[in-house]
Amino acid sequence: MLDKFAIARSLRELGTLLELEGENPFKVRAYENGARAVEALEDLGARVEAGRLTEVPGIGEALAKKIAELHRTGRLELLERLRAKHPPGILELLQVPDLGPKKVAALHAALGIGTVAELEAACRDGRVRTVKGFGEKTEDRILEGLGRMRARAAERQVLLVDALAAGAALLAHLRADPAAEEVALAGSTRRGKETVGDLDVVAASRDAAALAARLVAYPLVARTIARGGTKTSVELASGLQVDLRVVPPEDFATLLHHFTGSKPHHVKLRGIARERGFTLSEWGLHRLPPGAASAGAAQEGRPDPAAKVPIASEAELYAALGLQPVPPELREDTGEIEAARAGALPVDLIRLEDVRGMVHCHTTWSDGRASVEEMARAAEALGMEYLTITDHSPTASYAGGLDPDRLRRQWDEIARVQEKVKVRLLRGTESDILEDGALDFPDRILEQLDVVVASVHSRMKMDEDAMTRRLVRCMSLPVFKIWGHALGRLLLDRPSFACRVDEVLDALAASRGAVEVNGDPRRLELEPRWLRAATARGIPVVLSVDAHSVQNLGFLGNAVTVARRGWVRRGQVLNTRPVEEFRRAVRPVS
Repeated sequence: MLDKFAIARSLRELGTLLELEGENPFKVRAYENGARAVEALEDLGARVEAGRLTEVPGIGEALAKKIAELHRTGRLELLERLRAKHPPGILELLQVPDLGPKKVAALHAALGIGTVAELEAACRDGRVRTVKGFGEKTEDRILEGLGRMRARAAERQVLLVDALAAGAALLAHLRADPAAEEVALAGSTRRGKETVGDLDVVAASRDAAALAARLVAYPLVARTIARGGTKTSVELASGLQVDLRVVPPEDFATLLHHFTGSKPHHVKLRGIARERGFTLSEWGLHRLPPGAASAGAAQEGRPDPAAKVPIASEAELYAALGLQPVPPELREDTGEIEAARAGALPVDLIRLEDVRGMVHCHTTWSDGRASVEEMARAAEALGMEYLTITDHSPTASYAGGLDPDRLRRQWDEIARVQEKVKVRLLRGTESDILEDGALDFPDRILEQLDVVVASVHSRMKMDEDAMTRRLVRCMSLPVFKIWGHALGRLLLDRPSFACRVDEVLDALAASRGAVEVNGDPRRLELEPRWLRAATARGIPVVLSVDAHSVQNLGFLGNAVTVARRGWVRRGQVLNTRPVEEFRRAVRPVS
């Protein structure tokens, strides 16, 4: 009999092998949805025996039969048949960037490649380039992808969005326990880092043992790593490690602050604390004995409890050190402590509720999965005042990019939908930045649009000089353009392309345009240091969702987090403005 985690692994393996067989993508996705549903069940055995699996969202009749077969027998005939048909290492091959099912099948047929090790050897020997549909550049990209896979495996990083989703479910589970008074995420997840290595959770309770037991009993826990008086560590089915710290309620604020980090931020705070006659550590803020601060002696061991300073909130902690409160997203030792000391930290960092319009949205006219009307109604339901329809342009033929004729037909549909909805629909495009830096729509088209997002989608391997020239020319165009997903990175998959960002920002600052903060969880750019460089030049910011579905409109929160990490203030964000003011600000042709 298999447990739920083994069943979930089998379902994912079956979905992947079916993808290799060319199965319908929706059917493949159903196995992933089913695997997640199984992992979350607390009563799998009882549901199997009672025939009640189909009551679980994400599990239909056909899937329920397979789950029941796996649970009862430990095997699945279809899975074993597919395993026998494909080499054991084929699943790992499908994880290699630039390799899809068709390419994996071609490599296996031509070269007998069935493992990642065989693939790497074939690339280094120059044999992959001899296979039809491959070439020297593809071979090089595969080797680069293999290197990134090894780096990811070593770092065990996950996307911020995945960490937040796992964290939200876990917090709900822990907060349901009567012993929990406060529970919060800490660490790099709370600071909004793009990728996360593990989940740090801090809880306030008078009964640490009860919360530890609650964590261990969480349905998604695959194994318990350690369990002590105040600290418990577990590994989730996804491989993500969770570290729970439990303290009495009066210590919650200082422990939350400590485990939020970052380490460099805390190092500077400890120095300031000592200057003011305190010692700051995971045990809280304590007064130093007379003369200890001037002597400069390091505090060893746990501080004297009698010297503890009561701290009810993080804001109180910063105030005790003579500082403005520093928001979690800014705690990276990039000048925030110096600014807090001078009273110069921004007090109007952008917030989700400040944003009035959704920017950078795709529909079924190109590679989106929802119609113009479906996107409009979803944005309206979220309380948005306006929505930009920015489908792909002609060069992006792989994404169903619109030529001028189709673009005009889309305008007709936008006009029809506008009569049905209150949210204002703005006509736009995500125009490709060509190799020479031009946009792929002529000015006669651009001048009829409300908004232009200008993005690089091809030739990302250009050298630094060529890419810089390409972008500088585009940013210098007199048309107002929003520089979309600026450096082309895909987190945990593809690094940023090479260019001299300062030169590009200089060109944009001297022209007409804005930078996009892209909320797609795989992108999350511009990264904070470049956002600060942009706003320092007076370049405005647009928070975008880069949405290809109704669900993707939720990416706006990701964009807000990135912007806050880049010290972006409300007044610097164009889509905090009313629709007509926004439209005037971004109009391509003045």
